[in-house]
This record gives sequence, C-alpha cells and structure tokens, in this order.
Amino acid sequence: MSLLIKNGIIVTSLDEYKADILVEGEKIIAIGEGLDGRAREIVDAAGMYVLPGGIDQHTHFALPFGGTYTRGFETTNAAIVGGTTTIVDFVPQPKGMSLRESVAKHIEEQAKGKAMVDYSFHGMVMDVTNELFEEIPKLPEIGIPTLKMFMAYKGTPFMCDDGVIFRGLQAAKKAGVTMMVHAENGDIIDVLQKQCVEAGQLEPKYHAVSRPPIVETECTSRAITLAEAAGAPLFVVHVSCIGAMEAIRDAFAKGLPIYGETCPHYMVLTVDNLAKPDFEGAKYVCSPALRTPEHLEAMWQAVQKGWLQVVGSDHCGFNWKEQKHIGYYDFTKIPNGAPGVENRLAILWTYGVEKGRITRQRLVDVFATAPAKFNGIFPRKGHIGVGADADFVLFDPAWKGRIAVENSLQGVDFSSYEGMEQIGRADKVFLRGKLVAEKGIFLGELGQGSFIKGEPYGTAYSGL
Repeated sequence: MSLLIKNGIIVTSLDEYKADILVEGEKIIAIGEGLDGRAREIVDAAGMYVLPGGIDQHTHFALPFGGTYTRGFETTNAAIVGGTTTIVDFVPQPKGMSLRESVAKHIEEQAKGKAMVDYSFHGMVMDVTNELFEEIPKLPEIGIPTLKMFMAYKGTPFMCDDGVIFRGLQAAKKAGVTMMVHAENGDIIDVLQKQCVEAGQLEPKYHAVSRPPIVETECTSRAITLAEAAGAPLFVVHVSCIGAMEAIRDAFAKGLPIYGETCPHYMVLTVDNLAKPDFEGAKYVCSPALRTPEHLEAMWQAVQKGWLQVVGSDHCGFNWKEQKHIGYYDFTKIPNGAPGVENRLAILWTYGVEKGRITRQRLVDVFATAPAKFNGIFPRKGHIGVGADADFVLFDPAWKGRIAVENSLQGVDFSSYEGMEQIGRADKVFLRGKLVAEKGIFLGELGQGSFIKGEPYGTAYSGL
C-alpha cells in the first residue's frame, strides 16, 4: 500500500525543508512535490516536523542486576510512543555461555514475539574466557558489530580489568567491531562504598559520594589510552561529567577514533534528586551518578558542538517499591538505573531545542542518525531518504503538557522526570510505513518489531 506524508517540514541531521514523502510497503520511494497521484493514503503533516524514527542505542530490557531484573520487551511500546522506532539493547552473557549463544538466547526468550520496536543488539561481556577473544571478531557474522565491557562493579561478573579491555580492543579491531566501555574506576568506587557503609552513610545520596566525577574522568582517560595502544576505536557510554567529556573531546581532536554518548538524565537531573526524603532518592540511583549543574550544562554544550555524538536513554525499568527497596538499608544494594526510553525526544526538544541549547539538526543527529551510523544500521535507519525504512515521527511542536508516570507505558511505578514540563510530542509514529502510535496512544501489535542486523563499523567513522 502506498502512503504519502504531505505538507510536513522534514528535519535531517544537516538541514530542513518542506517536501512530501512517498512510501511503498515498508520503504521510502520518493521525496518531493506532486506525488499525490501515486498514493492511496495521504497523511496531512501540516504544522508538523517530520523526523526520522529515533534510534536508542542504550537500553537494558530484561537485564539481571543485583538479584532482580528490569522490565522486558513487553514494555517496548513505551519507546514507540516516545518517537523511538529502533532500540539497540545490551545482551547479558550468562556464565558458561558464549556471546553468540547469549544473543540467540536473548532473541528467542526475550525479544521474539514481544518487541514492538525494531531492534539490534550489543554484546556485553560478563564471562571472561580465552575463547572470548577468538569469538569477538566473529560477532559481525550474526549482525552484532558492537561489544561492551565494564570497568566498574567490582566483585560482580560485569567488571573487566585493563588486560581484558586491551585484549578485547585488539580482537575487536580485527573485524571492525566497535568496543564500548562503561568507564568508572571500580577499585576506587569499591573503597569509597565500603567507607560510606562503615561510617553509617547508607542513604541514596551517598551513591554520588561513592562515585565522584574523578572516578569517571580517570577511567575514561585510561580507556582512551588502552584504545590508543591497541590502535582501535572506542565508544564511551553514558558520559556524565566535564572531565570525561573533555578527555573524549581532546582525544578526538588529536585524530583518535574516540567517541561518546550522554543521556537525558545527565542533562536535566542533578545530584539533589538523590537526597529526596523517604527513600525517593533511590529512584535516581544510576551509574555514573547524577552530577551538579555545571556538569549538566557541559553535556548540552558537548552535544551541540559534536564533542559527544549520541544521546541514549540508558533505560533500566526497575520498580521503586519492590526492586529499588532492596537497598533500603544500604544504598550499595539499590539496583542501578532508571526508566527513560519513552522520554528521550521530549527532554531533547523541551530542554534543548526550546531553550536554544541545541538546534533541530543536532537533535536529529544525536537522537537518530549518529546512533544508526555507530551501530551499522544507517542508512536503512535513522535517516529520511529514498530506500530507507519508512520510520517517521510527525512531531507537533505546539503541544504542551507534563511528564507523568500515570501516562507512561514503561511498566514501572515512577518516572525519572515526573512533573517536568514537556513541549511538543510525537503526534504520529510510523514503523516501516505502518502507523503504530498517535498522540501518546500505542496502536501497534505485540511482537511487531524485527531484528535488524548491524554492519561492522557501518559509516560511523565518516562525517562525524
């Protein structure tokens, strides 16, 4: 069936212009004027910006952490109503299972028949063996061009030492796999956490005390050194502080293929949220920790200037009453992470575009185009062009409201951005040519999402 999106203003990562978009089946087949006679269905987008469907490259659905799990793919309709049409999820690696087996397990048991967005995956190292380094170069064979290692969470299956990181970078380089790192100094954090506990400092606000900016800055600089020694690209996820951002910025300025991402909560929420009374602060326990205002402004500047290339949600759907309360008597036991896949576009527009911090073009780049490139799914995704998937957001800039958990589809009992003003929303969302959400209401079907294979390196290292 042919579909025409008419009278909208198309916004890309480079420009914006008024034109109509003709869709046949799941693909864009023409962009321009005078296309009415070729369409059976016409959608009037007058007064709307037409954005490419968002690519959220940082989600954790069905993630094991601290003896519990985040909400699963049955809540991915939250992504759709928020304007995200593709997610790139991190795949847990059970002990004794290879990365390839872990991906197959995650697809079959978690995503298949449940995902309501299209999806790709990152590998995630949780069981270090000698075989791991032989397997890394083979990941692109199954459509996985990215791999994450953690430098934090000492004493858990997540943490990798410098030798493992370096060997991983060497192996990844061979096949064009992009290594990602969670860069926090796990040893320093471990000491500071124990000191807090010994001093009786157990409330959520001490989460930030035990994870000061220096642990992220040092670790980011060290990860960059390891990547430079290996001659490999590196992508640093969820950057939250000035020092880490500057390390990435300066490495890139030197000509090194070093890139980074920040998240909406590091752009609008501060450390003060962790001090909320009655254990409300636990809702904001995520890692790295929330920062003071000067770091927030630095993240906006970095996004606008291209020093950080992506904004991902780092979505972790834990309930506050049942799951966050695991750490009621000890902040070190609070499951780390917060929901946000539904709110990424709203935060970027309301507190970025509307306040003059970023342009509409930068929003599209960090929201859709750059993450598609880094994950090897561009130009099929993250792009409005002939031949691309017909994934669109018809964005209404005139809508006004407030973010509230009562309107959320994220499946948890709180919102990270409860009560915050929202300007503009995804009025209509199309996934591969099909209308799947309208005015915050999900119209699609359970399991409508498809696995999208990524290509090694994609076009990530050109034009960025």
